[in-house]
Amino acid sequence: MAIFQQLLFIILLGLTGWLVYRRAAVIRMTIQLGKPELRTDQPGRRMGIMARVALGQKKMFDRPVIGILHFAVYMGFILINVEILEIVLDGALGKHRLFASALGGLYPILIGFFEFLALGVLLACSIFLIRRRILRTERLQPSRHREMLGWPEMDATIILVLEIVLMIAILTMNAADSVLQDLGNAHYTQTQDFFFSRYLKPLFAHWSEGSLILYERAAWWLHITGIFAFAIYVTYSKHLHIVLAFPNTYFSQLSAKGEMRNMPEITAEVKSMLGVDSVGPSETAVPERFGAKDVADLTWKNLMDAYSCTECGRCTSVCPANLTGKKLSPRKIMMDTRDRLEEVGRNMQQNTGKFVDDGKALLGDYILEEEILACTTCNACVQECPVLINPLDIILQLRRYKIMDEAQAPGSWNMMFQNLDTNQAPWKFSPADRFNWAEKL
Repeated sequence: MAIFQQLLFIILLGLTGWLVYRRAAVIRMTIQLGKPELRTDQPGRRMGIMARVALGQKKMFDRPVIGILHFAVYMGFILINVEILEIVLDGALGKHRLFASALGGLYPILIGFFEFLALGVLLACSIFLIRRRILRTERLQPSRHREMLGWPEMDATIILVLEIVLMIAILTMNAADSVLQDLGNAHYTQTQDFFFSRYLKPLFAHWSEGSLILYERAAWWLHITGIFAFAIYVTYSKHLHIVLAFPNTYFSQLSAKGEMRNMPEITAEVKSMLGVDSVGPSETAVPERFGAKDVADLTWKNLMDAYSCTECGRCTSVCPANLTGKKLSPRKIMMDTRDRLEEVGRNMQQNTGKFVDDGKALLGDYILEEEILACTTCNACVQECPVLINPLDIILQLRRYKIMDEAQAPGSWNMMFQNLDTNQAPWKFSPADRFNWAEKL
């Protein structure tokens, strides 16, 4: 029986690794569809940003209570996985609590610390579930934000419930294990009682030894198979940000948030008009299109942003266009970009790694013209994002395509463009009269 369990565990471990690797390869392939963009300057500064924002959860603490709860879940998730190492080795080698004899008296202290974290994760996830399903926090509700309808709402609930179940499994497993130790079962290595599970031992006080072994093994398998399932599921879920938050914050924009990047082709044209000679070959090349119509027209960082989105809705909750009833939701922009990437990825998998035109595009089939025109470019969404995503950059590139490639701009915008061209200002008056307002000051 023990050999069968070892074999089954090794098969499950290998299958999980293969599925995660295959999924990671698809994500990498679709991100690489994006245009090249250099983001390797100032590595020291980038490491500092990653440490503060991704590891230290700095921006989550803008809202302290939620920040503390999220930090408890996040650190619990990271540190509890240290215990997973022992469980994996136990399963592969057919052992039980492999590290107990090596660590001696330190072992129950370490497991007690993990139980403390597990309790924190259990409480935080329960509170998050209550906020989402009972208190119904506004920015998370599909009745107000259409992008949260269906799967996005269910995804968050599945993850929270799964984490609660996994934490209950590990705590009750430890309690049943302690009771079996008290009964003197030879398979269960003698350790001291653990921090929290000791208080759960009365639940198993009157169980038979056979029932205790059955429950302990069932909880052990539930916990480890749940971890394996979680590892696979995360790659399809918004919780991919657990991993991608690190590279995404490292490669974040270092310049001022309000700084818009000029298009090299337009810069070259302006320089030519002004008689400036310093125009490089890369600037004079005529692009296939101005701006972006589909995901392949965006940069690889834009596409990584889409996969890193946590769907928290902080960006949308501060968007002035959304607050005044416009259709624009920065969160939806990121979710739509990711959905289109997923569709493109499936297309490429079915066609030996090559994309076959499916007649669809990000702009039009996913993101509407009405959405991108509503943006005020205020950067509130960029400022608010806890993992330094830039929805505005995608909006600007889509808008550039609509205006410059398709020549479809609102009439009032065309008038502004004409005024900028002739008067060097958005308003229709002569540049010579620009400072008339100051004459009587």
